Amino acid sequence: MTGNLLTGMSTNREVRIYVAETSEMVASAQKTHDLSPMSTAALGRTITGAAMMGMMSKIEKEKLTLQIKGSGEIQLMVAVADTKGHVKAYTSEPHASLQTNDLGKIAVGQAVGKEGQVVVIRDMGMKDPFIGQSDLVSGEIAEDLTYYFGQSEQQATAIGLGVFLTPDARVKSAGGFLVQLLPEASEATIEQLESNLSGMKSITQLFEEGLTIEQIAGQVFAGLGLDELERYPLYYQCDCSKEKMGAGLKSLGKSTLTEILTEDGGAELTCHFCNTKYQFSRNDLKTLIESMA
Repeated sequence: MTGNLLTGMSTNREVRIYVAETSEMVASAQKTHDLSPMSTAALGRTITGAAMMGMMSKIEKEKLTLQIKGSGEIQLMVAVADTKGHVKAYTSEPHASLQTNDLGKIAVGQAVGKEGQVVVIRDMGMKDPFIGQSDLVSGEIAEDLTYYFGQSEQQATAIGLGVFLTPDARVKSAGGFLVQLLPEASEATIEQLESNLSGMKSITQLFEEGLTIEQIAGQVFAGLGLDELERYPLYYQCDCSKEKMGAGLKSLGKSTLTEILTEDGGAELTCHFCNTKYQFSRNDLKTLIESMA
């Protein structure tokens, strides 16, 4: 399933923005993992955030893993994104119970909890990946990612994320924006941007009113000008394979694999991200063990 990402810069080159529409992607995740409305809203925000963060890298082969570790019913959400717009994700609790706030809206923060961490792993294909982390501040995901950028990457950032569900729990709209001040941003630019953001409706309301991602970017950058627009496709897509699962089995070590072969005569592995099951026969395990000699 696909989505769309728009990137741009302010005319004075002092602010950059990413705006994503991810409705089909979140609907696909909902179907793949049989998500409850609460889990759909939480994982959907995480998918959108990871998609934008993954596309920020200039290193072609970089992969970004975003982990939200909470203290509530949803204790873990993981999304992996690359620089070509591919995203895959899962949650430890696909059937989180519905909780609402005083306005009757889904209260993601209550399900995730305010105690926990945001962990970002950037694998650039080198020996050691970059790992950054920060504490959760609300469990609402957008505020937590905003805080992460400020604390771990020292980057002034504002993020909006949202998922809107119909009364029968179908995904009607999903998406978000990520805007960052560049180091040379003037006080006038900062004040204009802050004014724009404080006066904006929520990202969910903007999508519900029919605004396009270009129009949303225009609202964020009102008075600043919007240049260098580029549009990219996004994909909710798993890249698992039997070969990759086999490599995972080999990482267990020769003695453990031999024990599995002796006791079970085979193995079944399930991908966390897409729930695909992979069968490894006795001969498959023997081949893996022989390749480790």
